[in-house]
Amino acid sequence: MSDATSKPGPASLQFQPSQLGGSLPLPSVGGSASSSQARPSVIQLVFREKSALYAAYIPAFTEGGLFVPTTRDYKLGEDVYLLLALPEDNQRYPVAGKVAWLTPANASGGRTQGVGVRFPGDEKTRLIRVRIEEVLGTAISSSKPTQTL
Repeated sequence: MSDATSKPGPASLQFQPSQLGGSLPLPSVGGSASSSQARPSVIQLVFREKSALYAAYIPAFTEGGLFVPTTRDYKLGEDVYLLLALPEDNQRYPVAGKVAWLTPANASGGRTQGVGVRFPGDEKTRLIRVRIEEVLGTAISSSKPTQTL
């Protein structure tokens, strides 16, 4: 699994699943970070399993959102550009979101460090949220724990 880092320019950091803690599956994450405040982080999220998408999806955000496991320090309201790949779907979905949830390192309950990215309220992203909810189907109403709730 790779992740965005806070080093200037393109960079990646490799993680072993055992280093991330918790028992929920996580998506593959890849991306680059820039030291410039003006440019948002670009993160690729590849969900190969519906269970990983369920664990990352944040329906509590009005427009939906996703949890992104990362060790990079983000601030609430920071712009993040996601490129999503959903299970059994070869299409990439772009989302220009904002950080709206922070899970710090060593969080209680063994939760994975990362950020929740809130989707914007535009029509294009609404269709992506609908597609995510179609993939999740009845699992969306499950009481199984997720990365955020």
